[in-house]
Amino acid sequence: MSDTQTMIENRPPSVAALFLERVAATPDAEAYRYPVPPAAGQGPDDWKSLSWAQAADRVYAIAAGLIELGVESEQRVALASSTRVEWILADLGIMCAGGATTTVYPQTNADESSFILSDSESRVLIAEDAAQVAKAVERRAELPALAKVVVIDPAGVETDDWVITLAELERSGAAYLEQHPQLIKERVGAITKDQLATLIYTSGTTGRPKGVRLPHDNWSYMAKAIAATGLVTMDDVQYLWLPLAHVFGKVLTSGQIEVGHVTAVDGRVDKIIENLPVVQPTYMAAVPRIFEKVYNGVAAKAREGGPAKYKIFQWAADVSREYAKATQDNFRRTGTASAPFGLAAKHKIADTLVYAKLREAFGGRLRACVSGASALSPEIGYFFAGAGIHILEGYGLTETSAASFVNPGEAYRTGTVGKPLPGTEVRIADDGEILLRGPGIMEGYHQQPEKTAEVLESDGWFHTGDIGELSPDGYLRITDRKKDLIKTSGGKYVAPAEVEGQFKAVCPYVSNILVHGADRNYCTALIALDELAIQDWAKENGLEGRPYAEIVAAPQTVEMVDGYVRELNAGLQRWQTIKKFRLLPRDLDVEHGEITPSLKLKRPVVEREYKNLIEDMYAGTKEN
Repeated sequence: MSDTQTMIENRPPSVAALFLERVAATPDAEAYRYPVPPAAGQGPDDWKSLSWAQAADRVYAIAAGLIELGVESEQRVALASSTRVEWILADLGIMCAGGATTTVYPQTNADESSFILSDSESRVLIAEDAAQVAKAVERRAELPALAKVVVIDPAGVETDDWVITLAELERSGAAYLEQHPQLIKERVGAITKDQLATLIYTSGTTGRPKGVRLPHDNWSYMAKAIAATGLVTMDDVQYLWLPLAHVFGKVLTSGQIEVGHVTAVDGRVDKIIENLPVVQPTYMAAVPRIFEKVYNGVAAKAREGGPAKYKIFQWAADVSREYAKATQDNFRRTGTASAPFGLAAKHKIADTLVYAKLREAFGGRLRACVSGASALSPEIGYFFAGAGIHILEGYGLTETSAASFVNPGEAYRTGTVGKPLPGTEVRIADDGEILLRGPGIMEGYHQQPEKTAEVLESDGWFHTGDIGELSPDGYLRITDRKKDLIKTSGGKYVAPAEVEGQFKAVCPYVSNILVHGADRNYCTALIALDELAIQDWAKENGLEGRPYAEIVAAPQTVEMVDGYVRELNAGLQRWQTIKKFRLLPRDLDVEHGEITPSLKLKRPVVEREYKNLIEDMYAGTKEN
């Protein structure tokens, strides 16, 4: 048995146990960094740190406070907050108390929040602020199981017997621990691997979301498997901004505890560009939309600099892609990431002109990024790879504890999601569906055995609903969601995500695109433009000062986008081409339920909302 297998198979039953081990091993090492905004609201944030021992003091106090409130084994404690250090401390506190965390996105409306709290039978809610508390207060009559609300930031919140502050919970917990000094050790020691640790509700595209039951063993396995990949070391600094209510963000906290590196935590997406040079991370995880926004921003800035500057950028982008493809291909064949002399010389010039500035914007120390949650356009992936920002695509679902596949360091291949994590099995079904089995697979859907049986076979194989291909040496390429594949009325199959990804690489102004064509005789697209990028373009095209809706309705905007659509079509098969498109009057967003909090497109919602635009694109045509 290899050292990796031994490490994974001899894993402890819970991440709570791993946390105790980490605190004992490196109590004085830095664990977390977090921003503290200036008192006057002006100027840069002041970043503070917690050592593992300091984090443990707070985690154990939260755990003891919850135990004093009556939280017992597997009882749910809901956590409705954006990504911040208190989210991690609270989650660890819940686990160390033997409870289970119900994650709730802060953007979730009162109705769905109430459903999640009720369906999960959560006993306690840890809420970020007044807005999150208000949702619970509004629906209190519907939540008889909810015994207490704990608020992290109490500004504007009236506390009473039902609502207390996190500071109060920690104080009472610390006092309770003084009377019961072995309490945490005993609770953690009693946790079994099959005990429920986390209940994550998937963002349903139709109907109510389903609660995914993830036991403690899922996270313990993920922690050990991530460490076994060797992608992160104790010397790393991770920048964590992803929503922790999402499984992708949550799994990163498990891996960090096992490896013991520093994590800088700040979920404010609008602060990412400002934070990167301050945090100077060595690695971070992100969703494709972030890389698309950076790419579009760089392209738009180059265009603003005039034709000469834009021409240099386009040349450098082409060189970057060519260089990345050449070096990855060479590494695959020889184990050395080298490029032909002429290409290497051009790359060196482009590095000085373009790539070095881009790396500096990411903090200057970034070794690699992990991208997941949805597909990254290969052309954007190759651009960043050639620029020295290595994006390792990974793959997993809420039902598989997030990380089932990841690209292996230097041997990464853009356009694939890499190889399975140690201990995870994969096979491709006859219809192309990816099936997974291993210690990361969920227990099932909460109180929905019939839904569980639809995706989870008795021998442990999980049906992902994704279509993919395995290379002879084990790299997986996702081609599309099984349910999202389009079959035109002419019988041709189209993978919309593939076409959409290619358009994002071509057009620097796109924010979201939805390709439609199921049972139609040609494909069409709904396109939403990036508000900041298009307003910069508008200044140069006689539309300065106009509201977004007017800019996208202007003939010159439609003509500009049409040029990019024609460029896209030139590289597609005839049946994949976009024959018509419509620009949306606003961007798609979480608030309108058109994209999930992890920035995935909800196709049925968008198609319902803009049905009139879709029908208009097919009006007067004879359908086969």
